Amino acid sequence: MSNRFRNSTPQNLLHVATLGRTVGLKGDMKLNLFTDFPEQFIPNASFTLENGKEVILTSYNPERELVHIQGIDTPEAAKALTNGKLFTTFEATRERCNLSEGEFFWFDLLGASVIEGETLLGRVQEIERIGVQDYLLVATDEALVTKGMPATFLIPYIDHFIKTSDAASKVITVEGGLDLLEAS
Repeated sequence: MSNRFRNSTPQNLLHVATLGRTVGLKGDMKLNLFTDFPEQFIPNASFTLENGKEVILTSYNPERELVHIQGIDTPEAAKALTNGKLFTTFEATRERCNLSEGEFFWFDLLGASVIEGETLLGRVQEIERIGVQDYLLVATDEALVTKGMPATFLIPYIDHFIKTSDAASKVITVEGGLDLLEAS
């Protein structure tokens, strides 16, 4: 196992894919992506499984959504990894994935303050994809919770609600977020 993963746990790693069923006779597996960046699945890229074991990709076919893992050369060996989650470090993701101007990684928004006008609505706890739409799961600011507001609420990540997102300063300004909170 590589030193960079030795002390890592899934809590401080990024879940990027889950291994699916075996395909064919050489140990190929379906790869179910949990990322918008399939370009990180390159030959010799290493990932960590939930049990801490490191796996190295030998190939990835995006058209067929197939992956081959080094040392896994039979359907029986591949079946032992079925439903295994692939994790990577935040640093490796930054290295392998190219962002365009004004783009950022979702994980850079975790913990960001959600502000409407002068009111702090809360902090981004998680980003959830429901269907094709992304939502910010916001942990409501304690001052609003003490006024009877829900402890968490969702804001669709669309222009109608999200006015600015600044990953560097961890601030998201919204419009209509207070209405969503009150309706939750």
